Amino acid sequence: MSGRAQLMWDEAVTGYDFGSGHPMDPVRLALTMRLVEAFELDRGPLEVVAAKPAGGSTLRLVHREDYIAAVRRASADPAAADLSYGLGTADDPAFVGMHEASALIAGQSVGAAEAVWRGDAAHAVNFAGGLHHAMPGGAAGFCIYNDASLAIARLLELGAERVAYVDVDVHHGDGVQAAFWEDPRVLTISLHEHPRTLFPQTGWPEETGGAGAEGTAANVALPAGTADEGWLRAFHAVVPDLLGAFRPQVIVTQHGADTHFEDPLAHLAVSLDAQRAVAEACHDLAHEHADGRWVALGGGGYAVVDVVPRSWTHLVAIAAGRPIDPTAMVPEAWRHEVFRRTRQLAPHRMTDGRTPQWRNFVDDGYDPADRLDQAVLATRRAVFPAHGLLP
Repeated sequence: MSGRAQLMWDEAVTGYDFGSGHPMDPVRLALTMRLVEAFELDRGPLEVVAAKPAGGSTLRLVHREDYIAAVRRASADPAAADLSYGLGTADDPAFVGMHEASALIAGQSVGAAEAVWRGDAAHAVNFAGGLHHAMPGGAAGFCIYNDASLAIARLLELGAERVAYVDVDVHHGDGVQAAFWEDPRVLTISLHEHPRTLFPQTGWPEETGGAGAEGTAANVALPAGTADEGWLRAFHAVVPDLLGAFRPQVIVTQHGADTHFEDPLAHLAVSLDAQRAVAEACHDLAHEHADGRWVALGGGGYAVVDVVPRSWTHLVAIAAGRPIDPTAMVPEAWRHEVFRRTRQLAPHRMTDGRTPQWRNFVDDGYDPADRLDQAVLATRRAVFPAHGLLP
């Protein structure tokens, strides 16, 4: 396997644009890439690659033909968007070129999966991806095509027998779970804000997989207000043990930055520093359990200046083997670019000034009256026995 890392990038992915005022502002993608370039991560061992858009046969690995046709029609004539497919809604407004931009993002994730499986790269990142809410027959939650599911489906098509998907977006990875609900070859793990308080109101610990695939869906429903210690405690109490038992050949991770305390659409209180720690943990787990094969995707994140570019630049740097010191100053040229594009002031450092720490769930014990520990224990009780593990 090559030791290189690939960053999947085509400037045209910024055409995934739901319009002025929509939270999914494509400036977050452009600013992330400019910050990657400002740190010169696009040089050396990181190869920047533009994959081709996902074609019809690839999209059909997950999505129904009638839905793809509906997206194409809405893409050509947004006024003709069919609401029954989730198109033309407030969350997913139709826009000219929607199919092309969505297929391009999907193509980058599929290309990342192909590069990692074939050994062209050890790690591959598509921070424009992670659109995990799209269903086989409909759009949802700012997501048109489910690139994460398409990447996994392509890995299976290429011969992978066990693929693990780890989703740390603040929202439940419902579309990916649904796509592989009855497929024992895919383990989906999602840590997210509790469905009582956040879209899409799914991701309960009792959701553990369909017939013949029992135990291949794991959901950690975190209480609103969960901060660094609890978030990291939950991650390490569930993810490493399940990956160790499942023995994936490839790990696909989704790094939505909307867990952050500044995110306007959710209610967790996680810092940039904890997000970076989880990215490092995913990298290490890929080497421990999947011979280093790691596909890392973006996702949600609506603090488009202060949080998203820094979080995903850390992710790219970790994948490239050139991690950025959290205390590093943000390059001044990038800060000027932020102001030019947004008229907002950019952060000065690559840190929120936190030093995330957590207590080990097993070694340090748990508090049965603590809501975070209750959430972790509910997941372990629901899923661990199916993998021969004790709750």
